[in-house]
Amino acid sequence: MLMHWQRLQRLAAVVYPIAALAVVAAALFDSGSMHTEINDWQIATHALLALLAFATLAIAAVVAIQLGVQDHALRTHRLSRWFSGAPPLVQVEQLLFQLIGAGFLLLTLALVTGVLFIEDLMAQHLAHKTVLSVIAWAIFGVLLFGRMRFGWRGRRAVRLVLSGVVLLVLAYFGSKFVLELVLQRTA
Repeated sequence: MLMHWQRLQRLAAVVYPIAALAVVAAALFDSGSMHTEINDWQIATHALLALLAFATLAIAAVVAIQLGVQDHALRTHRLSRWFSGAPPLVQVEQLLFQLIGAGFLLLTLALVTGVLFIEDLMAQHLAHKTVLSVIAWAIFGVLLFGRMRFGWRGRRAVRLVLSGVVLLVLAYFGSKFVLELVLQRTA
């Protein structure tokens, strides 16, 4: 058990710096929207679920990158000392699919609460976020189905996870970029 924990700590060494950079970037580039209060419990619930889904799936993307790099190193017989202490590929893959399952559930709940609680998608400039999020949700759903039915794993799983996360990033950050910087509007 101790050895397993030490191996997972190496993964944390990758995740923590990325999280720190995200916090610093949010503090530097945010135009004050972080200080906006959400008084409506329904929108707050939707926002919390969406944030948890994105965070879980972003961590899954980091694990997918590790899986891809580790898989490539094994296939090309170029194992470095870094991989000697890394968790076995099977454990990394199990962690990846656990994260995808949890993220998929949270994203499903975020989309359902969005449909139930958001009144006018067009007036609130949320249609593009919804479309991109639904496509990402479908990608994660297809991946989970493919894993259960056909045993999908490895490079295919890495590509699908990264594709889904890129769509989620575009759904939020891409739309913020277009609305706030290009169109000079606030979301």
